[in-house]
Amino acid sequence: MKKRVSHIWEISSEFSIPLTFFLLIAMGTMLFQLPFVHHAAGLSLLDAIFTSTSAVCVTGLTTVPTFGFNLCGQIILLVLIQLGAIGIMTLTSSLILFFRGEIDLRMRVEASQLSSSLSLRQGRGVLQTVLIYTFSMELLGFILLYYGFSRQGLTMTDSIYQAAFHTISAFCNAGFSPLADSLYGSNMMIKGSVMMLIISGGLGYYVIFDLWEYVKKKDRLSLYTKMILLLTPFFIGAGAVALLFFEGSDLAVIDAFFQSVTARTAGFSTVNIAALQPNSLLILIGLMIIGTAPGSTGGGLKVTTFFVAMLTLYQLIRGNKKIVLWGRKLPIDSILHAFVLIVFYLLLLALGCLMLLYFEKRDFIIILFEMASALGTVGLSMGATEQWGGLGKWVLIITMFSGRIGPAVLAILMLKGQKTPHVDYPEEKIILG
Repeated sequence: MKKRVSHIWEISSEFSIPLTFFLLIAMGTMLFQLPFVHHAAGLSLLDAIFTSTSAVCVTGLTTVPTFGFNLCGQIILLVLIQLGAIGIMTLTSSLILFFRGEIDLRMRVEASQLSSSLSLRQGRGVLQTVLIYTFSMELLGFILLYYGFSRQGLTMTDSIYQAAFHTISAFCNAGFSPLADSLYGSNMMIKGSVMMLIISGGLGYYVIFDLWEYVKKKDRLSLYTKMILLLTPFFIGAGAVALLFFEGSDLAVIDAFFQSVTARTAGFSTVNIAALQPNSLLILIGLMIIGTAPGSTGGGLKVTTFFVAMLTLYQLIRGNKKIVLWGRKLPIDSILHAFVLIVFYLLLLALGCLMLLYFEKRDFIIILFEMASALGTVGLSMGATEQWGGLGKWVLIITMFSGRIGPAVLAILMLKGQKTPHVDYPEEKIILG
């Protein structure tokens, strides 16, 4: 029995994340091709694959408008979004085995290393937190959005449906909207509620679990939680201020904050993205690359990875070889992992841009924006996604898939590949810079 479970763990730890997402995408593609699913503009096989990938990877980019789907198609879209979001947050079946205690101690230790903020005894609690927090926040969001859409003049039935759809899409940071103009012209209640859902989904369940443990036991908050609680409002505020500076009176304050929030992987828009200044587009690209918290519904490079890298650079420039934050020294493994993830992410971004530039003859800023949106699983677009050719769509499909599962798989591979050297070697400096 032990041998069989060990074999399952080996398969799941290396392949379960991409395999799970691949199967969900395949299932979604088949469902979109069923006779009772219709789209006003028609739906080719490639567009079905693209839509399914975007939904499962909670991206929000579309080659066909969401409002063109009939009710069955939109419900399938919502189910794929919810499954994709919860799937990545629970780290798929490999960690579920860990939560249920069906693997031995050695494997439990290996699984717990995926999050240094968790102990071996906390796995089951995190899984419960994932489900309770998800549906609690979605219920609250639904109530607020129902009130907001009711004030827009919609009927009760339409308000219920729009509230339900946008609640799931916003909390899962997906960015899909069945409205023809996304959230253009929506009232303050809708904008505020959607921002609340995006932020709550982007915090990550490790933070929520840690806060809950802090309230119950009055234990100290982990360094990770403190970083997320500090960096989330910082990047939202900095992004909004930068957008207001570059756009001036052309952008309302609420819309500046909304776009700053949504650029961190949600994909909704309350303004015409293509009409923004180039400086503002670069700000949004930066926010899309940085992303949200690990273990959340959002994507991107992750704020902790970016912050650890910037803190390391700052401390090294000052001549400090030990990276200390709030009285805690960061382990060298975490620092090296941060730089590996950054290099890996930027290489994917550069490769995708090169391929799109080759297949699609468009301005570089448009190519870079769409690629950053796809790789960060954001969903914001300058209007070019629907116009890509077949090869361009395949590039974005692969990019969305890589951006969703790449960082998690890379983290697992780095953890599984850790070795304790038995031989040490003499040092020799080389010339750098």
